[in-house]
Order: sequence, then structure tokens, then C-alpha cells
Amino acid sequence: MDAESRDKIQTLLDQHRIMTVATLRADGWPQATTVGYVNDGLSLYFLCGLDSQKAANLARDDRLSLTIDHDAPQVMEITGLSMAARAQPVTDRAEAEKVLRMMPMKYPPQASMPFAMPTPEQVRIFRVVPSVISVLDYSKGFGHADLVTL
Repeated sequence: MDAESRDKIQTLLDQHRIMTVATLRADGWPQATTVGYVNDGLSLYFLCGLDSQKAANLARDDRLSLTIDHDAPQVMEITGLSMAARAQPVTDRAEAEKVLRMMPMKYPPQASMPFAMPTPEQVRIFRVVPSVISVLDYSKGFGHADLVTL
């Protein structure tokens, strides 16, 4: 990956905090879900419930696809990322606590929170490691995407 691609990907990851992840259900149907995320470089992390459908899907098959984007006022300003990746459960307590500290920092200060951040025992935390990243940038042409393989 060249420096320009890495910088573009890093900038898009840092600018956003919501992504859509698609996992595979046991019956073969894809399941797309919106989740919040944080990133440490090109590694992304998200949380879900211990007994969530996402957690069950990923326990069976760790492959996922994801998108990160936003609504642009002009068509030719559309940018975003899509990735093919593997999701690994975070089992190291220090890494889990780091992720839980990073999550609130991705958001502006909140007026009030109805509950405290969960502990590592209360949620499932996944580390998402990309294999292929598609960098969408319409400013380079309608539907233009650069494919980056890691």
C-alpha cells in the first residue's frame, strides 16, 4: 500500500465513528448491522451484546464485510470505504479496556449518559482486521474506487 492510499484510508477512518457490518447467519443470509467503532491504525474495533446475532454469526464464520461513509451534499463529493475483513474476538483484558476507553473519545461530550460504559465482561469486543479495502472517491470520477489489498 502506498503512502497516499494509507493516508486517505486513515483519514476516513478517523473522521467517522459508525459503520455497517455484514456477517453471515447460520441459514446463509447476510445480516447487515450498524455499529459504532474505534480504530487503532487500520485495525477497527466494535462492541456487541454477548448473545447478539452478530456474535453468533462471527463465532461460526469470522468473515465480514463493512462500509464506512456519510451523506454528501454533492454527488461528486461522495467518499467512503468498504472492506473485506476478519473479525477476531478480543480476549486480552488490557486490549479490551483500551477499546472501552477509546469509544467515548470518538464522540463529542455527551449531555448525559443513561448508563455507564460496559465492562469487558458485559460485551463482546471484536477486532476487525481488513484484507481488502476499496477506497471510494467520486472526486476522481463517478463511482471511482481504488482497491488496496493488505
